[in-house]
Amino acid sequence: MTAELDEGLLDDPARLSSLDHLGLMLGAARAGALVRSTAEAAQDAGLDRLDGYRPRAVVLLNRSGVGATAASVLSALLGEVCPVPVVFAETAPVWLGALDVVIAHADDPNDPIMAESIALAARRGAQVVVTAPENGPVAAAAAGRAMLLPDRVEVPPGLGFSRAFTAGLVTLLALGLLVGDHGERLELVADELDREAERNHPQHESFVNPAKSLALRFADRQPLLWGLDPVATAVAGHGALAMARFAGVVADVQNYQHAVRHSALLRRAQSATSEHNIFADPDELTGAPPRVVLVAIREDQFTVAARQAATASLPGADLVAPADEVRSGDIARAAVLALRFDMAAIYLGFAAGTIGGPGLFAPSAY
Repeated sequence: MTAELDEGLLDDPARLSSLDHLGLMLGAARAGALVRSTAEAAQDAGLDRLDGYRPRAVVLLNRSGVGATAASVLSALLGEVCPVPVVFAETAPVWLGALDVVIAHADDPNDPIMAESIALAARRGAQVVVTAPENGPVAAAAAGRAMLLPDRVEVPPGLGFSRAFTAGLVTLLALGLLVGDHGERLELVADELDREAERNHPQHESFVNPAKSLALRFADRQPLLWGLDPVATAVAGHGALAMARFAGVVADVQNYQHAVRHSALLRRAQSATSEHNIFADPDELTGAPPRVVLVAIREDQFTVAARQAATASLPGADLVAPADEVRSGDIARAAVLALRFDMAAIYLGFAAGTIGGPGLFAPSAY
């Protein structure tokens, strides 16, 4: 990072508050409220009519940003054993028909391509679930023809992951593609997000605040976010988005098994995570050194084996494993880690001056 890091800022809640003109910290802390409000909106929209419906395909229609990262996490949670095809698309596929279900997220109420895609999907008889603001072309395209889940809790742009994630989650639960009681599971997710927000409260000092601690680990480093299971890799993708948006940091995201095949990057990562080597080649130490973060969501035997192999190969790497704190299951852990990445990126942005300093940075709607 080019700006000098003000580490003392992170443990000064008054200064943090004075810089947070966009309400980012409060907005991130509303993740649990987003889950509850989106679930309520789904109930009011009549999403229960999808209970037991078996579609030909599920289309995750997302243009970019948090909608895309939420869709990736949902797809990873479904896994390879999902009984129906799951398709990512930025526009309505040409083959879309009455047997399909479309899940769409739009932060931008004026996105003409999203509005056109929703209108097309509805005309073809597909079941369409849309999260979007109540006003604008996207909402108009959904009116009367799709199940619109409007924004009921306002958060700054870029912090709507929990909304997009919950909309997809309630739809997949209704379809029976994810197993579990709707209300109980969503309430557990919301409760875990509330607890994570409390852990990351700006009043808590860095050594007990997971998001602040993570932010400091990324300071003046290039994060290498390597997932040890598919869900973790997908959540790491959201972490990279948050780091780029709020902190101006470019992070590498890989499945660990793929990352280790990049021999030059692996050597650099191993050098950065081992004890300082006085014989190291200075030419290999130019630029920001990497910070390897191994991310794990699941606790199955494959993830455990990958975790053991990764920590043996990279003994100095950081390990982020919400299962050590969150016992509610993969869905809640994924939501919690996404929130932690958001908060870490926000804190790092404040400390580095990319938020609230000279040239106030305003994240885009996506």
